[in-house]
Amino acid sequence: MAVTACAAAVSSFSGLRSLAAATGWPETLSPLLSFTIDAYAMTATRVWLSSATGSRAARRFARWNAIGAIGLSLIGNAAWHLIAAKVLTVTWPIVVLVGAVPPAVLGLLSHLAVLHGQDDEDEAAPVSTELDEHQDAAEAGGDDLLEAARTADDAHRTEHGKPITRDELRKALHVSTGRASELLRNIRELPETNVSN
Repeated sequence: MAVTACAAAVSSFSGLRSLAAATGWPETLSPLLSFTIDAYAMTATRVWLSSATGSRAARRFARWNAIGAIGLSLIGNAAWHLIAAKVLTVTWPIVVLVGAVPPAVLGLLSHLAVLHGQDDEDEAAPVSTELDEHQDAAEAGGDDLLEAARTADDAHRTEHGKPITRDELRKALHVSTGRASELLRNIRELPETNVSN
């Protein structure tokens, strides 16, 4: 796997660097086209397949970006080989498209970074912030269960540096998805005193 990956990376790097040079990039900057495309393909793929990605929107966006970046790398390498074989000439649309790659990738990467920092419950519809509603939900869930949810959240924050997700809470407490969502709302929005009373 390592040999195949290295061979593919070097080959792709060479083609994209040559394409950048052929479209007017300075020699010192031409390797950056390959890094921009291929590194973004790897980044998007890792976000897509990582178990640490807690947002379905982030996974979906990463999946399409990974596929798009791989496709862009294929097109870029194919374009360079066509140019090198004198089948294709470098025209202004090719120059514009190659030059547009870095800012487009930067924008996509920024969006992916924001989505990657979210969990599915962050994307849910907003809930009422009235204290009485939260108190009623806490009583319905039971003080013991609410306390267990807060303990699980604290442990998850300590270990991972971020709040527990709904699915992780559901597995930890062996409750339904709806109950896990309700508990998350309560531990995140109820004052500390409401849990202990």
